[in-house]
Amino acid sequence: MVSRLKVLGHPVHPMLVMFPVALLVTAVLFDVADTVGGPDFLGEVAYWNITVGLVGGLLAAAAGVVDLLAIPAGTRAKRVALTHAAANVAVILLFSAVWVVRFNAESRAAGGALIAIEVVALAILGISAWLGGELVDRLGVGVDRDADLDAPSSLRPAATAHATGRTGDPR
Repeated sequence: MVSRLKVLGHPVHPMLVMFPVALLVTAVLFDVADTVGGPDFLGEVAYWNITVGLVGGLLAAAAGVVDLLAIPAGTRAKRVALTHAAANVAVILLFSAVWVVRFNAESRAAGGALIAIEVVALAILGISAWLGGELVDRLGVGVDRDADLDAPSSLRPAATAHATGRTGDPR
């Protein structure tokens, strides 16, 4: 199944997920460092990482929904994609709750309970990332099934790829 939302021939969803994942992981690391005696500014930086990570997560989710809706019902890919999406919604909700608590606080620093929520959210995010890999690498969601090791640039039209005779499942 080829992704329906592409930029310059590449699926958008995988391009967008790296930013929120990196920002949220880094936020938790900064919060832990802040809690164990690191510089005070780390809590503030972690808060802003969560803020931008949530915005990026929502953008990635919007792109993911486009691909999700294109997956045929009744397939393993649809079941995995729905689980992947549900896990990501849980992550967004958990980090949103942490963000709301910190938004109104005198200090942007996280305490033990907030860090515990962040760690749970990261565990769910890890599972979701694995499911995303399963969708792409194992089930071929969002990739060109006609590609091979000598496939032409993704910027070339599909008709050109077929004309060169370079088709077939690379597996």
